[in-house]
Amino acid sequence: MLYRHAVEFLSSLQLFGAQLGLDRARRLAELAGNPQRELRFIHVAGTNGKGSTCAMLEAIYRASGRRVGLYTSPHLVSFRERIQINRELIAETDVAWLAEEAQRWLKEFTKENHPTFFEVVTTLALRYFAEQRCDVVIWETGLGGRLDATNIVTPLASVITNVQFDHEKWLGDTLEKIAAEKAGIIKPRVPVITAAAPEALSVIRKTAGRLHAPLHVVSPKPSNLAVGLRGEHQKINAALAIKTVEVLQAALPVKMPAVDEALRSIQWPGRFQIHQRGAQTFVLDGAHNPAGAGALAETLRTAFPNQPLTLVLGVLEDKNWEAVCRTLASTAVRVVLTRVNSVRSANPEMLAPACRAGNPLAQVSVAPSLRDALVLCSTDSLMVITGSLYLIGEAMELLGLASAAQEGALNEWTSVARP
Repeated sequence: MLYRHAVEFLSSLQLFGAQLGLDRARRLAELAGNPQRELRFIHVAGTNGKGSTCAMLEAIYRASGRRVGLYTSPHLVSFRERIQINRELIAETDVAWLAEEAQRWLKEFTKENHPTFFEVVTTLALRYFAEQRCDVVIWETGLGGRLDATNIVTPLASVITNVQFDHEKWLGDTLEKIAAEKAGIIKPRVPVITAAAPEALSVIRKTAGRLHAPLHVVSPKPSNLAVGLRGEHQKINAALAIKTVEVLQAALPVKMPAVDEALRSIQWPGRFQIHQRGAQTFVLDGAHNPAGAGALAETLRTAFPNQPLTLVLGVLEDKNWEAVCRTLASTAVRVVLTRVNSVRSANPEMLAPACRAGNPLAQVSVAPSLRDALVLCSTDSLMVITGSLYLIGEAMELLGLASAAQEGALNEWTSVARP
């Protein structure tokens, strides 16, 4: 099988939508030889900051000389971003042979109980990390936690970054309900590290207590941590990573100089990523929910005080786009609304009233595509592209920050069914 055939095969799995539950994931892992039993994991859940925290943990353990697997989603440009070892993307040839393996496993399932794209990819990652003999795997949840396919592992530690409103349709309409889903990754006697606020923390604390899991709470207080990623919220993510390393010192010893160096030099695409092109400055940030939008707005005001900026915004219709629009429009003198390259994209015309409500003084317009938006704003000095990680991936391709992989469609999912 060639890589392009593997991508076609993975794309075909989207037919089965997204379904929450662990039975199919466990059966797939069994058919793959239960590779998770050969690996050590740090399992990371949370509404915002999962990717950044995972990147920090990966960087720290890699700096300490370990072979570190990293599993994240969604990808920005290439599917291969989802599965990395020591920040090297999985090779196309490895994706191809793993896809062939998966086709064999899938013969054991009926059409009515067919595994989903995410369940298959999660199993491929397990198989690959075991094959490559990783010392530790930084393991990011996909959706929620309790019923997410990643939750078939027993980790060294469970990390819950925070609990905010997102994916309410599937995870619940209160912070307590969402927290219960995130807390579903907690395992008996496995330490838990979190920076969750009190309303969600009470749920996490109760779950940890019931399972006799030691709980470590990181206070989101200002700090002088030197972190390569901008924003006060990244310092909280860094504090989480540091506390996790401290908790796991007996199992995974790390010297503090490795921690300091890793955090200072950390890079993670699409998180307040700054790109200079001629006289234009671009900021790429995947703020896709109200809490993320708030963090981005605060960081913009700190990083570019009193500088007029243009906001290029595209969001998915299943998000709380009204709150995102109001918050982000308040930072800009000009707002250009566009479509995300996704079947789930919100109509940009629909976003305009919320942006005007958030900032009546801003000039608000619509561009049919991101490419058109970039042309429209070609003389603007400071541009912020945000609203969806899918839009960030497209921006990276258009700005020449990544090779055009044309694999963004593999991020699509249109339904979630609960067991």
